[in-house]
Amino acid sequence: MKFVIEKNQLLSSLSAVSKGMSARSTMPILSGVLMIVEEGLLTLRTTDLEISIQNQTPAMVETPGETVVPGRLFTDIVKTLPEASVTIEDSGSGLDITSGDSFFSLNTLNPLDYPNFPKVDKERQITIEAKDLQRMIKRASKAVSRDESRPVLKGVLLKIQEGSMSLVATDSYRLAVVDKTIENESDFELIVPGEVLEEIAKISSPDDVVTITEAENQIMFEVGQTVFVSRKIEGNYPNYEALIPSDSILCSTINTSTFYQAVKRVSLASHPNGPMKLVFDPIKQKLTISSKTVDRASGSETIEAHIEGEYLEIGFNHQYIADGLSVIEEDEILFETQGPMKAGVIKTNGEDSFLYLTMPLRVDI
Repeated sequence: MKFVIEKNQLLSSLSAVSKGMSARSTMPILSGVLMIVEEGLLTLRTTDLEISIQNQTPAMVETPGETVVPGRLFTDIVKTLPEASVTIEDSGSGLDITSGDSFFSLNTLNPLDYPNFPKVDKERQITIEAKDLQRMIKRASKAVSRDESRPVLKGVLLKIQEGSMSLVATDSYRLAVVDKTIENESDFELIVPGEVLEEIAKISSPDDVVTITEAENQIMFEVGQTVFVSRKIEGNYPNYEALIPSDSILCSTINTSTFYQAVKRVSLASHPNGPMKLVFDPIKQKLTISSKTVDRASGSETIEAHIEGEYLEIGFNHQYIADGLSVIEEDEILFETQGPMKAGVIKTNGEDSFLYLTMPLRVDI
């Protein structure tokens, strides 16, 4: 095996498959990268048996072949090479890497021991522009749970139904629902690991088109020259629709940037994840945001808001409010609630629907 490839091209391909390199497996080969070289093409594959990733990129191939190299070490070496072409050759006892005056030799593993790349039967499939999917993932990911004891909540519910695609995430304290109008011929519903969706957002560029394929126990994403296959999360997703209020006693329209910046400033007077008080005054058409920490600091800021409904004082985890506002590009948001100890709901009026619900906290400010 021998081929020549530009350093940045090789590094980009390695970056695309890096998520599949297992760091904790008792099988050393799973921490490696399967390298397949054939006429004009370099294929890299990684897997940790839960996710499998493949990327293909052009290369000047002199001799075809395949081998398995230590993934992290190989990537670290490529990062440090000069900005020039890289020659990679199987020496028989290892893999030789040459670029300019730099030379490395790596021990390799038998490619016959590497797990086969999964074959996905294309039962149901949709396509979506990467920029739209990236935006949806960004909005949903804030509410994904990090609690290992509840694996279902570490996932994102992906729903495809006639004319729409939805991503739903919740950690029991907040809920994010993102809807996008799409053209589709297949309807399906499944739970995707949240970290898988975040990785898809990273490896795709806005100009890409993403193909999503659902099979019996797997989901496959095809992005450019990268194929990403993941197991679904088994289990039943919570009935999130029951959490969404059907009415409210207060509805307020607020400038998104003004609200977000005020929350960030006032939160400096609070503990991390501490409470923040919101006071809605429909007579003055003002929203006052306040926070304090005993023996430390207090802060408040009043901003304009169009308020319909009752005078209301309500408290929330300031980080949850900031997280919801931080992913909204629209100029204005709607804030709704059914009462001082009921959930607060942030909505957008943009082309695509976004709902972000967070549970209240008792505050004494």
